[in-house]
Amino acid sequence: MDVNQALSLLAGLTPAQFMRRHWQKKPLLVRQALPGFKPVLSRAELFKLAAREEVESRLIVQNKTGWRMKQGPFAARSLPSLSQAAWTLLVQGVDLHDEKAHQLLQQFRFVPDARLDDLMISFATPGGGVGPHFDSYDVFLLQASGRRRWKISKQKDLTLQADVPLKILQNFEPGQEFVLEAGDMLYLPPRYAHDGIAEAATGPDGKTADCMTYSIGFRAPARRELAAELLHRLAEFSEDVAEASPGDAEGLGARRTSRGPVLYRDPDQTATARPAELPATLATFAAEAVLEALQDPLAVACALGEYMTEVKPSVWFDAPGTEWDPSDGGAGICLDARTRMMYDKHHVFMNGESYRAKGADARLMQRLADRRALSARELGKASPDALDLLADWHEAGWVRVALPSVGLPEHS
Repeated sequence: MDVNQALSLLAGLTPAQFMRRHWQKKPLLVRQALPGFKPVLSRAELFKLAAREEVESRLIVQNKTGWRMKQGPFAARSLPSLSQAAWTLLVQGVDLHDEKAHQLLQQFRFVPDARLDDLMISFATPGGGVGPHFDSYDVFLLQASGRRRWKISKQKDLTLQADVPLKILQNFEPGQEFVLEAGDMLYLPPRYAHDGIAEAATGPDGKTADCMTYSIGFRAPARRELAAELLHRLAEFSEDVAEASPGDAEGLGARRTSRGPVLYRDPDQTATARPAELPATLATFAAEAVLEALQDPLAVACALGEYMTEVKPSVWFDAPGTEWDPSDGGAGICLDARTRMMYDKHHVFMNGESYRAKGADARLMQRLADRRALSARELGKASPDALDLLADWHEAGWVRVALPSVGLPEHS
């Protein structure tokens, strides 16, 4: 992506300008960010997706007695009537299950993949919403169809209501108000209070238009969560040693091999009359273990890359529909929509796994991660080690063969 090219998606700003002026700083309203935009899923298709066990979905209903929330999956007949006002269906991670939703999410890759999370679709009947709230992460709110009225506030008071199943602000004081039509988009930084209410609308065909809002959300790891995860992984790494490709500084190789655990020993321990007291030598051993793990910058980077590319527990990969011989030169490859792939100067990371990478193979894998695809011509430059690794990833369902005629991934 050319980060210096002006985009209608960003109201004529370049991605570089948007990141500098608005990202984590102030909202941006974009009229017709995607002119003529059509929903990637119909209402019936969205309801069908919400009925699947592996798809995260929630039903939120507001009535005279307050708020109710229920976790999916939902059979279509279990949802409220379309004539009933003020209910909302939220379907998370739609990009993992629909190719068009996945492609839509790619338009926001001017933000690092480590931060990009997923695309959530909200369907709401008139009056529907989730109440005034704030998110801890950045969000783009794209109106896919229908109409929604947004009220936003930069308020400091983020006190939440008690005894409700949602995180609803107790004292919401809107400062600005916008009505978004199909194709309009609103960007909000973290902790910016907002409340979106669905309104009745008529489409170009004269029929009632469903209110569907797409939320492009981002990951914002908490410092403590990140520290705990990295320390856990570093504890495992401390039992390993780095290993490059056998006999060669170039290419791809395993990150580490086991050398066995280093066990605590106390040959100088004396008899004690206070058996419940922690030995000082054990505390020193533990502190040294943590410091040793943190002293290896490659280990820290490796732990971070594995953590940031780990897929969610509900995600699994399908076996490929056909076999692939990477040496035949007949087709390119592309990453499966569910695959998370990143890299740093020394590693390539894929779905929670790490690989040492150097030289031409490293550059090739970095290109695959950035473009999420490689042509047959590019594959022809890969080393045997790289092709073997790609074949393993294909067998696991992490990469797909791109059919030469249409450039689409295979399906099982």
